[in-house]
Amino acid sequence: MSPNRPRTVSSLVAPLLAAALAVPAGACAASPSAATGGDALRTTVEKRLLGDRTGACFAVAVIDGTGDGDFDVRRTFACADGSTAPRIGPASAFEIGSVTKTMTAALLAGLIEAGQADLDDPLAGYLPGDVRVPTFEGQPVRLRHLVTHTSGLPALPPGVEMSDPTDPYAAITADDLLAALGRSTLAQAPGERFEYSNFASMLLSYAIARRAGEDLETLLDTRVFTPLGMGGAYINDRPQGIEEAAGHLPSGKVTPAWRFRTDLAGVGGVRATLDDMVAYVRGQLGAAPEPLAAAIGLTQQPLSTPSAQPIAMNWMLAPLDGRTVHAHEGGTGGFSSFVAFDRERRRGVIVLSDTAMTTLGGLGSLGQHLLDARLPLGAPRKATAAPPTLIEALVGDWQLQGGPAMTLRRNGDALEIQATGQPAFAMGYDSAGDFYPLAFDALLSPQKGADGSYRFVWHQGGGVLAARRIDANADAAPTLTAEALEAYAGEYPLDPTDLVLSVRVQGDALFAQATGQGAFPLTPVKDDVFEAAAYGIEIRFRRGDDGAVDGLTLLQGGQTLRGVRR
Repeated sequence: MSPNRPRTVSSLVAPLLAAALAVPAGACAASPSAATGGDALRTTVEKRLLGDRTGACFAVAVIDGTGDGDFDVRRTFACADGSTAPRIGPASAFEIGSVTKTMTAALLAGLIEAGQADLDDPLAGYLPGDVRVPTFEGQPVRLRHLVTHTSGLPALPPGVEMSDPTDPYAAITADDLLAALGRSTLAQAPGERFEYSNFASMLLSYAIARRAGEDLETLLDTRVFTPLGMGGAYINDRPQGIEEAAGHLPSGKVTPAWRFRTDLAGVGGVRATLDDMVAYVRGQLGAAPEPLAAAIGLTQQPLSTPSAQPIAMNWMLAPLDGRTVHAHEGGTGGFSSFVAFDRERRRGVIVLSDTAMTTLGGLGSLGQHLLDARLPLGAPRKATAAPPTLIEALVGDWQLQGGPAMTLRRNGDALEIQATGQPAFAMGYDSAGDFYPLAFDALLSPQKGADGSYRFVWHQGGGVLAARRIDANADAAPTLTAEALEAYAGEYPLDPTDLVLSVRVQGDALFAQATGQGAFPLTPVKDDVFEAAAYGIEIRFRRGDDGAVDGLTLLQGGQTLRGVRR
C-alpha cells in the first residue's frame, strides 16, 4: 500500500451504531424535537457543519408523525462555507451507499411474503448448480446469514482485483463474484460472528434478482420505488429531471461516481434525492402500501444469531429510552449517508452528504442528535495548528499492521509522513485532534496510552490499521496457541457499568464482545496484555495466586473499567 492509495475499497459503509444511542447520564430532559422545529433545523445543521474543513454540503430531513396519521417533514440544504446557494438541491441525487442494503432486504422480504424464499434457505439454492458455496463442518451459509452479516464470508470477494480505487466496483461481474465464492473458506460456523461483508451483500443482490427473474433495477423500481413515490431513485437509469450530484473527497476535491453492475448493485448502488429518502422513511414508519408494507415490517423484525449482534434484515438496531431505533449509514468514494427511524415515536431522520465522511466518523452524531436532542450533536472539524508536543511525540518510524512502514517527521510547525518508497506528504491537523494528509483522503488518529506514550491508528479507504513504533530494543509480541488463549476465555462484568465483556477463542485468535455490541479481535502485545488498537482499547488480564486468570482491566479513551471473571 502507498499512502496515496487505499488499502481497501470496501466502504459502502460498515455500521457505526453499537451502544451509540445511549442518552448520556445526567442529560437534561429536553424535548427531543426542540432542536428541529422550523428554522431551528437549519440552525442545528449549521452548528455541526459551518467551517468544516471538508467543505461538505448536507441535505437533511426530519420526519414526525402527526396526530391525524400524516407526517410533518422539515428539510434543509446547507454547506460548510455557509453559501446561500448550495451546490445541491431538491433535484440532486446522492449515492446512498450501504443504505441500499435495507432496500435489498425489502426485496428479499417480499419474496418471503410471496412464498418464494425463506430466511433459512441455503444460499446455494439461489445460485447456478455448478457454483461451489463454502460450508463449515456441513453447516451451510443461509440467507439469514447474509442479511445479518454473519455468513463468515470476507468483506470483499477474494482474488477479485479492484484496479481503479476511484470506481472500485464497476468492473466486478457476476462471474467474478461466483468464482470468488468458490475460492472462499469459512473459519467458523455461519452465524457465529458478526463481520460486515459487502461480498455477501453482492451475492444476496445477485441471488434475489436470479430468483425473481428480473434485473435488480426493475425489481427496486416496481416493488419499492414506485409504491413509495420515490420518483428520482435509480441505479443506472437516471430519471428525467434528476441531477447527479458530484461527490467530493474530504479535501474538497471532486471524485468520480461509483458504478455497479445492475444485479450486484444491492450492495450500495442506489442514488436518491432527499425527497426520495423522505418517502422511503415514511414507508418505514407505516405509510407503505401493501404488499410492500408487510415486507417492510418483516425487515424490521430483530433476528437472533449466535453472534448476539443487534440487527434486523440489514438494519442495525440500537436501544433508546427503552425503544428500538433502526439505522444504517452509507459511504462511497464521494458521498455519505445516514438514515434512522424510531417506529414507536414515529420519527425519522435522513442526512445525505456530497462528501465522503466515513474516515471522519460519518454522519451519525448529527443524525442521532436530530433523532433525540439529548444526544450530542458533534462539531465541525476545523483546521488548526497541531500542538508541538504532540508532533514530537509522534515523530519516528512506525509499522502499520498489515501495511507498510511509515516515517513521521516534523516539517516546520507541521507533521509530514512518508511511507517506504513513497514521496513525503504534508499533514494538516483539525480541531477533533486528528492529522490528515493534504493531498489525499486518510486520517491519522493519535491515541495516548495509559503510560502517557502515544501511538496512532491510520484510517484509509475503509481500512483501519494500527501503528506500532519500530524499536529494535522492544520485546517481540508473544505468539499464543489456541490452547494458551483459552486461559483468558470467560465472562467479565465491567464495573461500574451494566456491561459484560465476553472473551472467547475463535480459530487461533482471541475475541471480545460487550453486551449488545459486535465482537472485535484482540492482539497480544506482551504477557497478559492485549489490544484492539483500531478502537483504542487495551485489556490487561490479572492472575490470581494460583496463576489462573481471574479478572481484567479495560482501558479506553481515558476510562478504566475492571471486571472479575465469573
